[in-house]
Order: sequence, then C-alpha cells, then structure tokens
Amino acid sequence: MPKDGPSAGVTMVTALVSALSGRHVSENVAMTGEITLTGQVLPIGGVKEKVLAAHRAGIRGVILPKLNESGLADLPPGLADEMTITLADRIEQVLAVALEPPAR
Repeated sequence: MPKDGPSAGVTMVTALVSALSGRHVSENVAMTGEITLTGQVLPIGGVKEKVLAAHRAGIRGVILPKLNESGLADLPPGLADEMTITLADRIEQVLAVALEPPAR
C-alpha cells in the first residue's frame, strides 16, 4: 500500500539515537530511507532529486538505501564523483556514518 513520508524513517531514527546517546549528527551528510521495525533500510523514490537537492545545499555526503543503487545511474555525469555516497541496508550502517564519534 503506498504511503507518504516513510523515506524520513532513517533520519528520524538517527535523530532519536543522537538525542538518547548525546552523539551529534554530522552536518555534512544527508540521508533518506524507509526503515522496518527490525532495522532494515528499504528503498525510496526520488533518488536523483534528493541527491541533487543535497548537492545544491552544499552537502557532499549522502546515505541511501542499498536497494536504490540502480537509481544512481540517473544522476548527471560526474555528480557521484563529487559526493560520498553510502549505500546502507541496515540502520547500523546509517548510524556509523551519520553520527559523530562519542565525546571523550
């Protein structure tokens, strides 16, 4: 069943983990992906538009669902070379890239 808004799932989980752990979210990474209750990252629509929007905003790191890898072929030539694109299939991978190391 189609639904609106699930692509913010990994972002919401990352924000909750950040708030609970005290670890900051990197300012240089954008993320998108639906998340299941078991932590699997599911594909979303509009990959090209979301990566272009991050690039226009000056963000050079993007976390995308692994299942959206084929959508990278739709990006303008050279854009992927200017960015660090992480493909994740689990929330643990998202958190490893998005959260800054714990303060000492």
